[in-house]
Amino acid sequence: MITLFISLILAFLVVLLVMPKAIPFLHQLKFGQEIREEGPQWHQVKSGTPTMGGIVILVAMIVSVLGAVVMGDLSTTQLSLLFLTLAYGVIGFIDDYIKVVKKRNLGLNSKQKLLGQIVVGLLFVWLSGGFTSDATYLSIPFTDFELDFGIVYPFVALFWLVGFSNAVNLTDGLDGLVSFTAIPTFLFFGLYSWFIADEVGAACFAFSAVGALIGFLLFNAHPAKIFMGDTGSLALGAALAGLSIVLKLELLLVLIGIVFVVETLSVILQVISFKTTGKRIFKMSPIHHHFEMVGWSEWRIVGTFAGISCLMAFIAYLFV
Repeated sequence: MITLFISLILAFLVVLLVMPKAIPFLHQLKFGQEIREEGPQWHQVKSGTPTMGGIVILVAMIVSVLGAVVMGDLSTTQLSLLFLTLAYGVIGFIDDYIKVVKKRNLGLNSKQKLLGQIVVGLLFVWLSGGFTSDATYLSIPFTDFELDFGIVYPFVALFWLVGFSNAVNLTDGLDGLVSFTAIPTFLFFGLYSWFIADEVGAACFAFSAVGALIGFLLFNAHPAKIFMGDTGSLALGAALAGLSIVLKLELLLVLIGIVFVVETLSVILQVISFKTTGKRIFKMSPIHHHFEMVGWSEWRIVGTFAGISCLMAFIAYLFV
C-alpha cells in the first residue's frame, strides 16, 4: 500500500511545485483560452486564462512512473498505459497549440484528430496484447456472463479508447469538472487493481493520476487559474479507457464514468433532434451547459456531477 501512497504523493507534489511557475509562463507566452462565441456569454470572462495545464499533469505522472522504477515496481502494464496517456496528450497538445497560437479556435479538424487517436489506439491495443491475447471478451458487470468478440475485439477496444477520450474532452467545459469527476473513477481503478486484480502497475498508474488531479484542482477549481485543455482531457479519457481494457472492466466504465457518458449522449441527442426535427432537447449541450442556462452555478453543477461519480464508484466497488 505504501507504493500507492508514494505514487500519489509524488504526482501531487510535482503539480504543486511546477504549476505556480507554469501559470505565469503560459501567460507570458499568451497561451490563453479562446472562449467560443456560441458558448454561455458569461464564460467570456474566462477568455485569456492559461490553458494546456494538462502538460503539468502528464509531467507529474511521468515522475511518478520514474518513482516506480526506483522502487522496482515498474511493469509493462504501467508503461503501456503511460504511452497511451502521453500519446493522446500529444494529440491534445497539437490541438491546443493550433487553437491558442495559430488562433484557429476549432484546432485540429475532426479527421486529423480521429486519425491520430486511431493510430495511437491500435498501438496500445498491440502493446497490451489485444491482438494475441485470449481475453477477447467483455465482462457483463456484476454477473458471470461474458460477450466474446473474438478477432473483432481489438477494434472494440479501439472504439472504447477513441470514444471515451472524446467523452472526457466534451466534459471539460467548467472549472474543475473533469478533475472532480475523474478522481473517484481513477481511485476505483487503483483500489480494484491493488486489492482485487493484483495488478500493481495499473494501481500505481491510477494513483499517480489521482495525485496529479488533486494537485491540479488547487489551481483549476472555480475560479480557475488554469485549464487543462485538450492536452489533459484527451489524455485522461484515454487513460481511463486504457485502465478499463487492461483490467477487463470495459463495460463497468460506463457506470463509474456515467457523467462522461451522459455528457456525450447529450451532444449526440441534441444533434439528432435538431437535424431531424429542428428542435433542441437541451438549452445547450453538453448537458453541463444546459444546467448553467437554467440557473445552476458552476459549483452546484460540478458538486452534483462529482457526487454522482463518487456514488457510482462506491457502488461499483461494493458489488464488483
